[in-house]
Amino acid sequence: MALFKKATNGQAFLKMGLMGFAGDGKTFTASQVAIGMVELMRRRGLDMGNRPAMFLDTETGSDWVKPLFDSANIELQVAKTRAFVDLIDAVNEAEASGSVLMIDSISHFWRVLCDEYATRRNRKRGLEFSDWAWLKSEWARFTDRFVNSQAHIIMCGRAGFEYDFFEDESGKKQLEKTGIKMKAETETGYEPSILVLMEKHQSIADNRVWRTATILKDRSDKIDGKTFENPTFKDFLPHIEFLNLGGQQFSMDTSRDNAALFADDGTPKWQREKRAKEIALDEITELLNKHHGGSTADAKRAKADWLEKAFSTRSWERVQSMDWDTVRSARNWLWLQLDGVEYQIAIPEHMAKPEESFEDVPA
Repeated sequence: MALFKKATNGQAFLKMGLMGFAGDGKTFTASQVAIGMVELMRRRGLDMGNRPAMFLDTETGSDWVKPLFDSANIELQVAKTRAFVDLIDAVNEAEASGSVLMIDSISHFWRVLCDEYATRRNRKRGLEFSDWAWLKSEWARFTDRFVNSQAHIIMCGRAGFEYDFFEDESGKKQLEKTGIKMKAETETGYEPSILVLMEKHQSIADNRVWRTATILKDRSDKIDGKTFENPTFKDFLPHIEFLNLGGQQFSMDTSRDNAALFADDGTPKWQREKRAKEIALDEITELLNKHHGGSTADAKRAKADWLEKAFSTRSWERVQSMDWDTVRSARNWLWLQLDGVEYQIAIPEHMAKPEESFEDVPA
């Protein structure tokens, strides 16, 4: 089956990330986008627009934005939880019966997952290096569903500063803020197709407060890098218009894996094949010695003749450099030609377990 296919726009669902500090307007902006998405789908006659909007709420934000949905005549369904298992179930439920899913805040799910793991594993001094492999693996179950689900998802997350060391003029290392990231598992902020930084601003002179939305990433490149003051749904519409709304989301094929590289016990396949080839070469040597043993010229010539028939070369050095499949095939052929039977590992008669009879059973 061919791996490559003709390219099409397989992005049919909004995957949006909003991050910021407390009070930066994440929940309000996410609600505006969710309402705008439902109204857009209704105008275009998409059945999904008639489904309820869903709010996975970790900090009671849904209570404050419910009037916005009521005014737009959109049913809002809410689940208030911070359990990671509910996060994945919420995506599945939104895919099946929701119009758009809001997650606020994703940071709580990550923190609770880490804290509960530490408690259950009795990590009184904090998580250990080996713990992160399991945590990241579990979290990847969510990010896979986030990216690949047939659902519009708006994910809000708390912002946190990134730090790095630099060397000052005196040669001393100093710690300095270098950027802002979403407070969640490290890779989470890279998953949305549009990532927005929300910020609150205040002017004491005219007693004014406003919010801005800076587009840190837009994979459609329609509004990448732009900043909007008190953003509305229309500001994000160029990215949304790029989506194949109403179409099928062609996701990453997460069913494909690298099982072909490993044996059943997890040993790398190349390692198993290397050892198997070494054994097969030894078997070939012993087979040829069995039928043409000795160091006479005739014996050496006979063995070289059989090597040439099996490998098209009389050089043992070259035979040793051949791949496992070639060596295995030649060994099996030599076995049939010289021993007259198919290659197999036969159990000696004295090792075969005899049938247990009634008389052999102790009374």
